Amino acid sequence: MSQQIHDIFVIGGGINGCGIARDAAGRGYSVALAEMNDFASGTSSGATKLIHGGLRYLEHYEFRLVRESLMERETLWAMAPHIIWPMRFVLPYHKGGIRPAWLIRLGLFLYDHLGGRKLLPPTAVLDMRSDPAGKPLKPLFTKAFEYSDGWVDDARMVVLNARDAADRGALILPRTKVISARRENGLWTIETVETATGRAQTHQARMLVNAAGPWVDRVIREALGNNEAHHVRLVQGSHIVVKKKFEGTRAYFFQNQDNRIIFAIPYETDFTLIGTTDRDYKDDPKDVRISQEETAYLCNAASEYFREPVTQDDIVWTYSAVRPLYDDGASKAQEATRDYVLKLSDGGNAPLLNVFGGKLTTYRRLSEHALEKIAEAIGAKGQPWTAKSHLPGGDFAAQGYEAEVAKLMGKYPFVEERYARRLVRRYGTRAAVILGNATRMEDLGRHFGGGLYEAEVKYLIDREWAMGAEDVLWRRTKDGLRVTEEEAKYLEEYMAAIPARMAG
Repeated sequence: MSQQIHDIFVIGGGINGCGIARDAAGRGYSVALAEMNDFASGTSSGATKLIHGGLRYLEHYEFRLVRESLMERETLWAMAPHIIWPMRFVLPYHKGGIRPAWLIRLGLFLYDHLGGRKLLPPTAVLDMRSDPAGKPLKPLFTKAFEYSDGWVDDARMVVLNARDAADRGALILPRTKVISARRENGLWTIETVETATGRAQTHQARMLVNAAGPWVDRVIREALGNNEAHHVRLVQGSHIVVKKKFEGTRAYFFQNQDNRIIFAIPYETDFTLIGTTDRDYKDDPKDVRISQEETAYLCNAASEYFREPVTQDDIVWTYSAVRPLYDDGASKAQEATRDYVLKLSDGGNAPLLNVFGGKLTTYRRLSEHALEKIAEAIGAKGQPWTAKSHLPGGDFAAQGYEAEVAKLMGKYPFVEERYARRLVRRYGTRAAVILGNATRMEDLGRHFGGGLYEAEVKYLIDREWAMGAEDVLWRRTKDGLRVTEEEAKYLEEYMAAIPARMAG
C-alpha cells in the first residue's frame, strides 16, 4: 500500500491529463498520473497537429471556443517555440464554391480581430496567377485568401508536459492501467497494474480526475462501476502522408463539395500531410485504422485542387485516431462541438472530475479551468502560472529558432545544419544535453537510420519514458518515415536489451 495520499490522481496521459498534472504540480498539489499505454498513444498523437483558432467552427457559432483558441496561439508559441511555430494557410477560392467570398472575408475578419494577435501576420488576399502558392494548384484557382495559424508536434507537446509535471514533483506512471477506483473514508483508493510486468499497486488520493480521452466513458463504467449516461461521441479522423507535393512553408486549406474541409501541410521537411476525415466511430479506440473509403476520399479531395493528382501510390504513411467529442446531439460528426466540458461530482468528500472533449490548442486553458474545479472541490493552492511558462527546452524567444540553431552549430561545429535544425525542433535548448561532450558525430554512438543516433535514444529512454522502437520512431520523433524495417528492428532489439545491460 502506497503510504502517500496524493491530492489529485489523474487517469490519462494524453494532452489534457498531462496538462492538468503539470498545472496542478506547479501550484503545489501532490499529483499522480497513470497512463495505460505510452504518452500520446491515442488521440493526442493523431491530430492534424495545428494550433489554430478553428476557422470553420465560426460556421457553427462556437465564438467562445474560437476566441479562446485564437488567444492561445501566441501563448503556446511563446511557451514552446521549439515544437510550435507559425504557419501561413492558403485558402483557394473559386466562384460557385460552397462558401461565398463575402462569408470567407467575414470569417477571416473575425479571425483577425477576435483574439490577441500580436506577432502573427494578418489575413491577405493572393493573386494565384502570380503568387508561388498558385503553382502546384489547378489554374482555375485564380484567387486565394491567406491567414495565420500555428503548427505543433503534438506527441512531443504531451510528453514535455509530462516531463515538466515530473520535474515539479508529480508521480508519472506510464504503461499503468487503472483497474478500479473506489471511494473509501472520504478518499479515493485506486488500484493499478503495470501492463509490462503485471505489478499491482494501490494509491490513495483526495480527488480523482478522469482525463482518459476516448476511454473516459469506459473508465466511468468499468473502473468506477457507474453505468451512467453516455457522454462521449467518438469521431474518427484519418490522415495520409505523401511524398512532398509542393515547395515552401505555406499550407493549404481546401473546401470540399460535401461542405467538409481538408488541409495539405508541409510535413517533416520531405513530405506533405493531408487530412482529416470526420466520421462517427463505434468500435474500440485502440483498433482505429484508416479505411479504404477514407484513403480514397483524401486522395480525391486533394486531387480536386492539385495539378498533379494525389494517388494511393504516393502514400508513405497513414495514421488514424478517435476524437472524444462531447455528445451534444449534433447530427453530423463534423458539426459536433469541439468545445470541452468539465463535470465535477462530489460524492461525499471524494470528488471526481470528468473531462470531456478538448483540443490541442485549448489544453492549457482547459487545465486552468480544471484547476478552478479542483480548488472548488479540495481547496486552492497557488495561482495560475502556465501562461508565462516554458515547456522543457522552450526557454528561448518565440521568434528565436534560427538563433538557437546557429548557437548549437557554434557550440558543436561538427554538426550539419539539417541535423542541428532537427535537434532544436525536438529538444530546443536541451539539444545540448543530447550532444553532451561530443566533438564528432561518431561520439553520438551507433546510428539507427534516418537522423537517429544512440545518444538521442538514450536521452529518450532516460528522460522521456521511451520503452520501445515505436515510442521513439513515431511519437518522440517521426524517424519512422525514414528508417528501414531492418533499422527499426535493430532499434527494437537495442532498446529491449537495455534493462538487462543496466542491471548487469
